Amino acid sequence: SLCCFAGTKETAFIHAVTAAGLVHAVTRSCSAGNVTECSCDTSLQSGGSASEGWHWGGCSDDIHYGMSFSRRFLDVPMRNITGKSGSGLAAMNRHNNEAGRQAVAKLMSVDCRCHGVSGSCAVKTCWKTMSSFEKIGRFLKDKYENSIQISDRLKKKLRRKEKSQRKIPIQKEDLLYVNKSPNYCVEDQKLGIPGTQGRECNRTSEGPDGCNLLCCGRGYNTHVVRHVERCDCKFIWCCYVRCRRCETMTDVHTCK
Repeated sequence: SLCCFAGTKETAFIHAVTAAGLVHAVTRSCSAGNVTECSCDTSLQSGGSASEGWHWGGCSDDIHYGMSFSRRFLDVPMRNITGKSGSGLAAMNRHNNEAGRQAVAKLMSVDCRCHGVSGSCAVKTCWKTMSSFEKIGRFLKDKYENSIQISDRLKKKLRRKEKSQRKIPIQKEDLLYVNKSPNYCVEDQKLGIPGTQGRECNRTSEGPDGCNLLCCGRGYNTHVVRHVERCDCKFIWCCYVRCRRCETMTDVHTCK
């Protein structure tokens, strides 16, 4: 059933976040000294701006090795795919892999530590560091929501499906897809899609767990669930525990 999802927005996101995750994990290991082939970014060990009172120091994350490792591990096997449609799909997947890696590079930031008498920031030591993977994931989620559909006539050069937009260049950070996503709302056993009927949802949430979105506009059922548990437990000397029996009633919402 995986063939039915090939080239969709979801597989584009999976390719990007996998490539980004590999860069992030390998680079972290490099900075921690756990990998013999790499370490900190040695190109930043000296220099800075004396006039502004800071210099490079510490251990800057060197994403170059992580980027290279990710390309060798994920992209090279795709080049072995043969066939006209396969090579075009592989080119799109390689683009989405690179989009994930570019997200890690784009979100690099500079951290600094102050030095000086009584905490005055007379001199600062600065180093480059990767953003948290949560921030990288949010960036890629935004790219997923604004992904670009490309022509299904996959060639070496990837181009937009909309002819009126083909003059707009495709950026390295854009996520690309060729096939529209299947309907995840309705059960489809052949595709392995469970649908959302019967899924528990949050009536007050506007996010992905909210009933409006999760139930795909079908509405939801509400039923009351009774919870019984021990509460207000106290230790009685000596030697047992006495508890009350508490009962609560809560509303549970499930998709129609």
